[in-house]
Amino acid sequence: MTLSLTTALAGCTVGPDFHAPAAPQASSYTRAPLPDATASAPGPGGAAQTFAAAAQAPRAWWKQFDSPALDALVDEALRSSPTLDSARAKLVEARENYNAQAGATLFPSVDLKLSGTRQKVDLAAFGITQVPNPAPFTLYDASVSVSYVFDLFGANRRALEATLAQVDYQEYELEAARLTVAGNMVATAIRRAALKSEIDLTQRLIAAQTQQLSIMEARLKAGGIARLDVHSQRTLLAQTRATLPPLTTQLAQADHQLAILLGAQPSSTAYAAQIDALTLDALPLPDTLALTLPSTLARERPDIRAAEALLHQASANVGVATANLFPQISISAGVGSERTHIEDVVSGLNIWNVGLGLTQPVFHGGELRAKRRAAQAAYDAAFADYKQTVLQALQQVADTLHALQDDALELQTRDDAAREAQASAAISQHRYAAGGVSEFDLIDAQRQALQSALDRTRALATRLTDTAALYQALGGAALPDEAAR
Repeated sequence: MTLSLTTALAGCTVGPDFHAPAAPQASSYTRAPLPDATASAPGPGGAAQTFAAAAQAPRAWWKQFDSPALDALVDEALRSSPTLDSARAKLVEARENYNAQAGATLFPSVDLKLSGTRQKVDLAAFGITQVPNPAPFTLYDASVSVSYVFDLFGANRRALEATLAQVDYQEYELEAARLTVAGNMVATAIRRAALKSEIDLTQRLIAAQTQQLSIMEARLKAGGIARLDVHSQRTLLAQTRATLPPLTTQLAQADHQLAILLGAQPSSTAYAAQIDALTLDALPLPDTLALTLPSTLARERPDIRAAEALLHQASANVGVATANLFPQISISAGVGSERTHIEDVVSGLNIWNVGLGLTQPVFHGGELRAKRRAAQAAYDAAFADYKQTVLQALQQVADTLHALQDDALELQTRDDAAREAQASAAISQHRYAAGGVSEFDLIDAQRQALQSALDRTRALATRLTDTAALYQALGGAALPDEAAR
């Protein structure tokens, strides 16, 4: 009978039951259909990319670049990043908060009390004047008390549901942090490799322009050219030299960022050899890109799942605020021994109590209903935030898909220009050997080839970076985080 009563009292849960929002029903990310393949170029990183339908985004997506050096750096970042250590600790905190709240609300509280109190009784205070007051005495008490609040309308269960949703949120936040760390590592590694190539080509370009300037100055002394031409060449050389310091600054910043991602100080050289081994030539371009449906994106992107967990928490909080409008029933009991001599405490039980309490809110100045309206408003805000998160995720994928198509076209054009410039430089080399062109013309052809190669390097780096951005935007899962389990 008691079990039946307890079940009946705990069986009602007010407030809304949470249901996950419907996934996007669109079948594509962009208005125009995707091409069967992007443009291609014959040079490195110029292969056409195709988009293949997939049931889920690739796990450990950075391995699609087929670069052992990049894999090693990402794996080390996932092990050593302080950002992930913080996310893991927050997840543990959320789990322990749930365990604490579950223990406090699902089970009765049992407390043991031991005390000793020195007392003196004044009998006159009780109207007894004919009897002498007893001497001061010590009262020893040993008791056990039990209390429990029946979750009649589900306030505790809804609060526990909200706490569990917070655990889910921290789990998705950890997954999002892992995805971000991996994405930042790949993007920074690509940028660093591109900067190394750009610096090398820029230095060679400066050397060629310096050599051209020397020839022009010699011609000026001989009266062969106008002074304006020399000034123009000096301006061009100064402009090219001015591009070098920003590149070296960006390279240093990339090194510092890689060190931080790896959990090391910016001055550390622990990973210098691994980082230097990563070049653009060592990063093959993935030619087949797995593309999931928008509905799958909503189930896999950790930031969307985190927003859903917050929505779930807000829904449960509406239930808590609703349940607080209804009565609460509590029960308490205690048993113990109270003696004037400590050795008699264990001789038997001589005190006990049983209590049943009911609390029904009657008048709180509108506080409880206002809190329920506030909880409902918080739910509405969380739902709007969830929709915004989904829309932004769809936008990121759409933007990246469009960028990849344009990246391929740009690389194709830059590759054509680089090959034409290289052919011109080769012809100029032969003609110079045969005495057909001057040294200045040869150097100018070589300068144009270097400039075209520099432009192609930047286009290739952009294509590699946007490929990584697509994998990250799709929410490709990292490997399981054993440290958080």
